[in-house]
Amino acid sequence: MDAIKHSFLSSRLTACRTMLPRPSTAVLGHAGRQSAATAKESHRVLRSGLSAACREELITRNVAKLVEAPKVDTYEGQLWTLEQTLAFTLVARRDPLYAGFMLAVGLGLRRGEIVGLRWRDIDLDSRTVQIRKQRQRVRGEYYEDDTKNRRKRTLPLPLLCVAPLRWQRLRQEAMRVSAGADWHKSDLVFTTRTGRAIEGSNVLRSFHRLTAKAGIPRIRVHDARHGAATLLAAGNVHPRVAMEILGHSKISVTMDIYTHVPDTLKREAVAHMDRMLGPRRR
Repeated sequence: MDAIKHSFLSSRLTACRTMLPRPSTAVLGHAGRQSAATAKESHRVLRSGLSAACREELITRNVAKLVEAPKVDTYEGQLWTLEQTLAFTLVARRDPLYAGFMLAVGLGLRRGEIVGLRWRDIDLDSRTVQIRKQRQRVRGEYYEDDTKNRRKRTLPLPLLCVAPLRWQRLRQEAMRVSAGADWHKSDLVFTTRTGRAIEGSNVLRSFHRLTAKAGIPRIRVHDARHGAATLLAAGNVHPRVAMEILGHSKISVTMDIYTHVPDTLKREAVAHMDRMLGPRRR
């Protein structure tokens, strides 16, 4: 009887574990050594998994709900000016990841979305790109996952991204021919010389190298995403449209975290108030 009970409990616990999203196991193992943001995400994943287990009557109580998630301070990264952004794009033109950096600057793609981008999701003739997946690394292992908020999005490609992507396709075909039998067949847009997926850390290293070469402040690749949101704001793009382009789950993320209003927009707003409310001649 004890053996039967043990087997039954083991099967139920195994079923409970399968309800947790794949990254959770690795993330939770790191929670003690990572940031408050990672700990908060770990708490969210665990609470979600245990809630699913409660619905399936595998457990009777979700103890994760009794623990308050850590507070995360809003990160305010440094942003490039328009002139600094242009200086970077000029320096990056001959870099193998030039097309990826233009997608980060022009559309605000995340680093994981860049390295996970596939050619079947790009239509250069109609100038569209579908953001379906991202590649992430957890505890030294890469895996492909849905985008951050689990939402796929179809975006129009700016002209500034079309030519670099055409160049990337030609460059990749040349690498395939050169590699011959050593070529690893995949549909990834950005690959190594043998067709294998590139690592996000290599993207960051190239980004920092080009930043230093351009003589502009060192920022994260993700800060270029923030800068894209700011440029959208400077172009008077409606926040809801910016939200769809950047792939945010909530409009508050676009408004509160990513869009840093430039001084020029503040001056324009004040000037507009002057025009409406200022002294009028009779």
